[in-house]
Amino acid sequence: MAPQLAGTAVRSAPGTIGDRPVHPLKGRAKVLLTSVFGPYACDDAYGSSRINPMELYHNQVTRTQGPFSLRMFHRSWGIMLIQCNIDAPCNLLDFPTLDRFVQELKSTRYDVIGISSILVNILKVRKMCQLIRRHQPEAKIVIGGHIANLADLADRVDADHIVQGEGVEWFRHYLGEDTERPYRHPIVYSPVNMRSMGVKIPNKPGDTAATLIPSVGCPMGCNFCSTSAMFGGKGKFNTFYETGDELFNVLLGLERETGARSFFVMDENFLLNRKRALRLLELMEQHGKPWSFYLFASANVLRKYTMEELLRIGVSWIWIGLEGEDSSYGKLRGANTLEMVREFQANGIRVLGSTIIGLENHTPKNIDAAIEYAVSHGTDFHQFMLYTPLPGTALHKQLNAQGRIMGEEVVGLPEIHGQARFNYEHPHIRNGLETELLVRAFNRDFEVNGPSVVRIIETTLKGWLRHKEHPDERIRDRIRWESKELCTTWSAVVSATRRYYRGNPVMLDHLDKLQKSLHAEFGFKARLMSQVGGWFVHFMMRREARRLASGRTSEPPIFYESNYQQTGSAAEPCRYVEAVR
Repeated sequence: MAPQLAGTAVRSAPGTIGDRPVHPLKGRAKVLLTSVFGPYACDDAYGSSRINPMELYHNQVTRTQGPFSLRMFHRSWGIMLIQCNIDAPCNLLDFPTLDRFVQELKSTRYDVIGISSILVNILKVRKMCQLIRRHQPEAKIVIGGHIANLADLADRVDADHIVQGEGVEWFRHYLGEDTERPYRHPIVYSPVNMRSMGVKIPNKPGDTAATLIPSVGCPMGCNFCSTSAMFGGKGKFNTFYETGDELFNVLLGLERETGARSFFVMDENFLLNRKRALRLLELMEQHGKPWSFYLFASANVLRKYTMEELLRIGVSWIWIGLEGEDSSYGKLRGANTLEMVREFQANGIRVLGSTIIGLENHTPKNIDAAIEYAVSHGTDFHQFMLYTPLPGTALHKQLNAQGRIMGEEVVGLPEIHGQARFNYEHPHIRNGLETELLVRAFNRDFEVNGPSVVRIIETTLKGWLRHKEHPDERIRDRIRWESKELCTTWSAVVSATRRYYRGNPVMLDHLDKLQKSLHAEFGFKARLMSQVGGWFVHFMMRREARRLASGRTSEPPIFYESNYQQTGSAAEPCRYVEAVR
């Protein structure tokens, strides 16, 4: 960092324009948007760590499931959203290596370079700022993303602007563009390079989900939530599409451009806006759309919908917080989550439960009971995270005022990711015990409930058996589509898993019953795939286990995209859907 420039960055508060600057070139400014450089799943000098890879599911959900772990990457949605919503010429570099980032700086001149990052990558952001100052000293540097929650970020990196909150409006204002026009929606496939049991799942048109981004921010405002803090705190969020009609038009566009019929909804509590959700349902029924939605929801919001409404909307997968039996968080108050999860699964809705380890009331004596309670839900997936006060959150401010936040000489910023250790003094859990407790939770869930990939099969089969003859044609269509692999791929997976668990009589008995159910329902084809396909999947799984044992890690591919035509450029075109109000 250039010392004379440290601390000069202009910080833009969430949701305000105020006296924000405008670039002198306005819409003629050439922009580069980039994520931080890789590799990510390694221990290096820039704060990366093997324990915190870029693979969200493997990192936080299926972490100890070995070759069964779900491996995938997700694009940097934020900068994709910004790129397609500004008219200024803009290139986007997602998951570059350090060499590729330097190559871009040397080959193309930019007026504005925006870097999106989370807190743990602060050393990478600092390095990228240094490289920009060296190779393109005239470029304005803009830093955004969750890292902007860090109050003294301007003293740590050499940037011109730090943007906290929603970036599209900020960039439009900065570039002298209309801040009120409708939001274009980027075309984002979810996921990228997915595999499990050593088998790559192809991104076939129509089978791969597209990402839907209706809003940013979190209306629930939990005190530990960095997303809520990033967009202004409790109850504050930015909605891009206010009505069901707007959402329906965006979904039509995504379906047309990608062939997708399933959508990963990147919204912290999509069903909270009941009026919008029911209007979307009305339009889906009018036009016969049997879409599937994978979404986040809180228990108390889900209780406002009947099961029939959820089925008609097309809710296929739910990520739900299960903070604990005695949780003080209002989103769980009065909800019997055990019954809810069983009802969802009985209707074919897959559930990802999320549990926090290290709440204030957790002790070495009661933590096993808390883990058992979480595991007893039998969710298809289960995320475990340490109770972590990230800078900028209400929890961090509270614990800092109490003198309980550890200094960076003890726990550095790259270590504050919730998958290794506390960054504060816990009242009961000390001396690094939390690291073992977190792994204990993952292991216990895997031991009791088995591989998540098999749990998905069980839930999908329940949905098929219950709703294959549903009177609503759209629901029948969706259930048939979601269940189409039961007699082929999924039968092979169950057979391969039986081989894996030959020495575990309890799990083997469970798998035998599942396999018999598949054979009884789907007959010869399922039996054939169990034999032939099961052998192949087991072979691939053993090879994957050896690969993992050797220490091999995975990295996402590099993406380079542009929102304008460039002669001879290697950039792919930026793709988006126009929103209609």
